[in-house]
Amino acid sequence: METPGSQSSLHRANLERVVRAVRLAGSLTQAEIARTTGLSAATVSNIVRELKDGGTVEVTPTSAGGRRARSVSLSGDAGIVIGVDFGHTHLRVAVGNLAHQVLAEEAEPLDVDASADQGFDRAEQLVNRLIAATGVDRAKVAGVGLGVPGPIDVESGTLGSTAILPGWGGTKPAEELRERLGVPVHVDNDANLGALGELVWGSGKGVRDLAYIKVASGVGAGLVIDGKIYRGPGGTAGEIGHITLDESGPVCRCGNRGCLETFAAARYVLPLLQPSHGSSLTMEGVVRLARDGDPGCRRVIADVGRHIGSGVANLCNLLNPSRVVLGGDLAEAGELVLGPIRESVGRYAIPSAARQLSVLPGALGGRAEVLGALALALSEMGDSTLLEGALSLAAPVFT
Repeated sequence: METPGSQSSLHRANLERVVRAVRLAGSLTQAEIARTTGLSAATVSNIVRELKDGGTVEVTPTSAGGRRARSVSLSGDAGIVIGVDFGHTHLRVAVGNLAHQVLAEEAEPLDVDASADQGFDRAEQLVNRLIAATGVDRAKVAGVGLGVPGPIDVESGTLGSTAILPGWGGTKPAEELRERLGVPVHVDNDANLGALGELVWGSGKGVRDLAYIKVASGVGAGLVIDGKIYRGPGGTAGEIGHITLDESGPVCRCGNRGCLETFAAARYVLPLLQPSHGSSLTMEGVVRLARDGDPGCRRVIADVGRHIGSGVANLCNLLNPSRVVLGGDLAEAGELVLGPIRESVGRYAIPSAARQLSVLPGALGGRAEVLGALALALSEMGDSTLLEGALSLAAPVFT
């Protein structure tokens, strides 16, 4: 039996530190593991050798800074995680392994008026189909990350009122999906998962403080502070769409007037172009026309960018992030929207905060949220089962 402070308990703690670092990053060189965990290079070398012998990690040759190095990742057959993303009009599911490799992914349309039960039925069917397609033993599913377009109460797991998926308010998405799939399910809102996806796989790699701004049917922000998602005590941090820009502006779905959302979200922006472009226009279509030179669409996108920039300036003054990543269809407009965002930030943010900020388009497009759901499942799973192989070895090396 291990006792606190004993050599064996210290050894296990060091094993867990290394496994967790690799699990969250996907792959790291031994030097990066040492920097991340604070362990010595010799200790990391011993632990990696032990984990490799136990089948927990795989080690492959690589290079770092022009020098030969060894890349460490979790074994490809150590387990799988699942990401599920519910959007305004879509359901997307991905299956990935613990080495951050996506094994299967599929999206299908979702009727916005479908009930929560219908949505979960579809998710269950799609998850089962993708697991079968990978050929991976279902017993190896370590957990599920679930994204929904609305605020989640941190204590109860209840989805708050949402106009994006009517009729879903008051449901407990994680509990519902857990009962159907029989594995741990962790839930978060779509903006937070978009931030996680870009942090791990996309435009946020390498930074510790960022804001992911998602502009779609609503406007939300996922906030990363010191490398971790900040949700706030009630789970509603990042509701940038409800910053007031004009007290006499349009009435927002939240009940206030002139929220950023009423100047930037698709439901408010598209009617501006309907008289000249018809009622079938989508935000994706607006972006495409703007890139092709349509003056009306260019003007609308520039105005939206300036409004978003005002909200981003407030974030800069409060949180001083080093990077803002724009997601959703609007990000495809590139400099047509990013330029006006930077212009407003330069005008309204504290100069020192504005100088340190970079504003980039998301690298993952519509996949950001489902990949963030995979990252959420990876971050929440425990390491105990992963250590079984290493801990079963005779005469472990104490470090």
